[in-house]
Amino acid sequence: MSISTLSGRNKSNKFIDLLIRQSDITAKGLNILETCIHDLTEESIEKVRQKEYEGDEVRRILIDELLKTFITPLDREDIYNISQHIDEMLDYAHSTIKEMVLLEVVSDQYLETMITLNRKAAEEMAVAMLRLQENPMVALEHARRARKLESEVEQVYREAIADLFTKAKNFKQVMEYLRRREVYRHVSNMADQADAAAHTLGMVVIKMT
Repeated sequence: MSISTLSGRNKSNKFIDLLIRQSDITAKGLNILETCIHDLTEESIEKVRQKEYEGDEVRRILIDELLKTFITPLDREDIYNISQHIDEMLDYAHSTIKEMVLLEVVSDQYLETMITLNRKAAEEMAVAMLRLQENPMVALEHARRARKLESEVEQVYREAIADLFTKAKNFKQVMEYLRRREVYRHVSNMADQADAAAHTLGMVVIKMT
């Protein structure tokens, strides 16, 4: 049950506050990933993991509050889904950096570009959540920007995959490029989650206006 039409938009609400916190943590986590992509150390992995933990904790609190609360500012499913998609962005960020170390994949221009685009999408979602209550149409514009960035990630991903298999000349190179494709896939999936979060947020704005 939603109270958006009952209490107005100016009243601060714990669920929107929690989504703002979660999206901000995610944007910071993606910024760390972008910064440390050239220097993959245990310390850099731990920094990303810590942001993942912080985001998970906020999500746990949000779900607990959902279970205890009858009236919510947005549809319960929308709150849950936005939180889930934002959470999975950080999960993929952590998977990306872990597998780069495990599979011994060094950064390249395609990977850097995709991570930068994902970081920008995460920042757009963070601003969208911040604007949602007072300025829903502004939030919608930021969500649209996040979705556009996802399309850009997918274009770079396709180019990267095509380039990999064009370069492969022998079995050893094929195996190396398969490992690199696995890392690319995590970053592509990260963008899919940003797109899903932005799409759900867009539906929220339609319901509010």
